Amino acid sequence: MAKVKVHVFLKPGVLDVQGKAVEGALQGLGWPGVSDARVGKLIEFDLTGVDDPAGEAKKMCETLLANTVIESYRIEVA
Repeated sequence: MAKVKVHVFLKPGVLDVQGKAVEGALQGLGWPGVSDARVGKLIEFDLTGVDDPAGEAKKMCETLLANTVIESYRIEVA
């Protein structure tokens, strides 16, 4: 069994509205040094019965987990 983590973020150059909202809120709450905030998602799952968990996770990302037109992803397997 492999523990898989997939981190998905908007690609550089794609406007991150949530990131801008978080950045503004943190600055408004007293953290003026916050800049370039980006919001992404983390997907964690257990994967069994495959020889190449990273390869299978990549297929999952390309098929469902990430919109590869505007998002990039990073896979961790433990």
